Amino acid sequence: MIPERRRYRLKNKLLGPPLVTEQLSSERLGRPSALGVLAPDCISSSAYGTEEMLTQLVPAVGLAAFSLLVPITLAILGVLFFVTLSYLEVIEQYTKAGGAYVVARDNFGPNIAQIAAVALLIDYTVTVAVQTAAGTAALTSAVPALANTFDTVAITVAVVLLLLFGNLRGIREAGRFFAFPTYFFVFALGSVVIVGYIKAALGEIHHIPLPAHHLIYGGTFGVSGKGLLMGLAFITLLRSFANGGSSLTGLEAISNGVSSFRRPESRHARQTLIVMSSVLAFLVFGVTMLARWTHAVPYNIGSPTVVSQEVQAIFGRGFVFFMVQLATVLILYTGGNTSFNGFPYLANFVAGDRFLPRQLTRRGHRLAFSNGILVLTAVALVLILVFKAQVDGLVSLYAIGVFTGFTMAGSGMVKHHLTHRGAHWRRSVAINGFSAFLSAIVVLIFAIAKFEKGAWVVVVVGPLLYMGLIRLHHQYEKESALLETGAVEASEAPILRRHVVVVLVDRLDLATARALQYARTLTPDDLRAVHFDIDSKEARELEDEWGRLGLARLPLDIIECPDRRIGRAAIELVADATLDGDTECTVLLPRRGYARVWQRFLHDRTADKIAAVLSQVPHVSATIIPFNLPGRFGERVRNYGQSVQRARMRSTSDEEMPGTADEGTDSPIDSEGRTGVDRGGRKDAPQRPKVVSRADSELARRAGTTTPISEITPRQRVKVAGRVKSVRVQPRAGTSNLECVLSDGTGGMLLVFQGRPKIAGIEPGARLVAEGMVGAWGRRPAMLNPSFELVAGAEQDSAHN
Repeated sequence: MIPERRRYRLKNKLLGPPLVTEQLSSERLGRPSALGVLAPDCISSSAYGTEEMLTQLVPAVGLAAFSLLVPITLAILGVLFFVTLSYLEVIEQYTKAGGAYVVARDNFGPNIAQIAAVALLIDYTVTVAVQTAAGTAALTSAVPALANTFDTVAITVAVVLLLLFGNLRGIREAGRFFAFPTYFFVFALGSVVIVGYIKAALGEIHHIPLPAHHLIYGGTFGVSGKGLLMGLAFITLLRSFANGGSSLTGLEAISNGVSSFRRPESRHARQTLIVMSSVLAFLVFGVTMLARWTHAVPYNIGSPTVVSQEVQAIFGRGFVFFMVQLATVLILYTGGNTSFNGFPYLANFVAGDRFLPRQLTRRGHRLAFSNGILVLTAVALVLILVFKAQVDGLVSLYAIGVFTGFTMAGSGMVKHHLTHRGAHWRRSVAINGFSAFLSAIVVLIFAIAKFEKGAWVVVVVGPLLYMGLIRLHHQYEKESALLETGAVEASEAPILRRHVVVVLVDRLDLATARALQYARTLTPDDLRAVHFDIDSKEARELEDEWGRLGLARLPLDIIECPDRRIGRAAIELVADATLDGDTECTVLLPRRGYARVWQRFLHDRTADKIAAVLSQVPHVSATIIPFNLPGRFGERVRNYGQSVQRARMRSTSDEEMPGTADEGTDSPIDSEGRTGVDRGGRKDAPQRPKVVSRADSELARRAGTTTPISEITPRQRVKVAGRVKSVRVQPRAGTSNLECVLSDGTGGMLLVFQGRPKIAGIEPGARLVAEGMVGAWGRRPAMLNPSFELVAGAEQDSAHN
């Protein structure tokens, strides 16, 4: 076994063993499961939407707030109605990957789509902070001893870090675990609303005694009948409406996850969206009515919450109270986890379009987009710390991104219907256009009414982030054009006549000796060892040692460097070597590697700096030759290398199997598709994570009686079955051969299809059953032109579907 580093072994213990790409495929969801999995972010907002409206109304108008609360809620539910109709259109047209970003990209182009990308990225980030902060507020309502700034922030940060850990381990959005908190919360809060209606009809609900003014949010309690609209300034009314708009967050989740539904995806997703919106409307309106009847007011510290006061007023502080609070905490924290699925996938889409760094497209140890998860966590933690985990402060950043996404989705669908003019397109244009208009009005209201309360951050950061994405895309496009222009001509251009290899020597040690050894394998026309003289004493000592150790047959050039600019001196050296225009120059730079991190701080990185400078000179290749000082890991690798060498020596003494041994690959290929090691089916070869997928099950069924690859012998006709590990096209005398390595877990066998550069379906990950005579090809067991059956093709990553 090739040894692993300690850091990787620690990662395996913390996150679990690595997952393979085939484990990306997940079971599709039915409507009940999909509602539980995709709705937490949306439905959970009913726990704080009403309270956020009251935070603006109560300090301004006092008890009059409870009269104005219902009309504002009805206006918000009207927006919910039209946005839901708009997303029903989105789901009908985009069954593979919906959402505002994809709709805008397909209808307005990638540049305009970045407006939706920025809005959604901000939305996902703030969602983590808002949901976890609201969950902590619900927790402190049940446990008042924790209702202080330090404990609130500490608990919220701990929850976000726990979500980070869980998602790095590979928690999937489709996990059935997330369905329970949704239904638990709907049942718990729905029961509170229904019982509250009954008690209100019977006249058994009484007003909650008002707390001291300094405990109420804002520190004041408005007086009704004073000023415009009973003391309510128009701007305050707009702020209340905007805050209440946070109840609609997460409405786009069904559209984003439509591809995870069972077929027919569109119909099932539309039915689920209708149910989710109906449940949300019922809970939001119910919490609003209970607030009006109980006069529950928001507190300065965010705890106890309005919902907790309502539950206590109806059921008392008993078992039901704590169950409802538990359900609220669970769904709010679960709703925060929704962003850990949405943000990395959106970042992957945007990065795939080359508007974000490409690192965001890479899957990590457990198949999650780890870089996106880490970025999301970092920004969410900053927001939590800056706003001290207070929901009201965070909501100021919230709804702008949400409703901008709604606006882009509605506008994109208007463009779609105007372009395609399908059935009932005029009705669809009216629905989506009105939804986009309402959403844009909410964005404008929020930007104006909440500007000084924190919305200015989004108003300023949003355009800057958009310009950053466009600038990054232009840079990627520019780099791509530079790299691709003339690439074919350069690869086919005749090689230069001379090859000069220069080894830069700063001192004579094992690292330098390794570089000189490698230089000789390049068989250059001219091999030079060069030392730049920046210290005369060291240069003389090196020259004496060079001669004393018998290296005189390779002369050492000592070049004066009076200004100590080694990079400049190196450029002058290679420029002189390639002056004739017919010389390729390779510069080898020995670099010492150190096992301990602290050891690296004791040495500079001169080799890297020189390589960066020389790489800009045409026809000059700067190559770093690493030499790692012995360490625990290095000793294990060295012992492994020695065992491989002994195995190869034994294999060369065996009789070579018959076949076309003069042709084929230059180096053997092992069962895992790597060149340079002939494992011959050794059972101690490194094992990949085993996955029993549908393709593997079908292969086992169709293969019948086969011979394990590790047991095959030459000059024998055998039938083998396995997975294609690697594929290469080998040019041969005017034609090309397709060579692939078939692995069955016990070893690998080379399949050679002569004169056929490509065969449909044969690619890495495909499952084959092959039968033929065993011979040799490039000193390893092989089948030439076997008969085969393609059982299953390679399973693809669905992230870009």
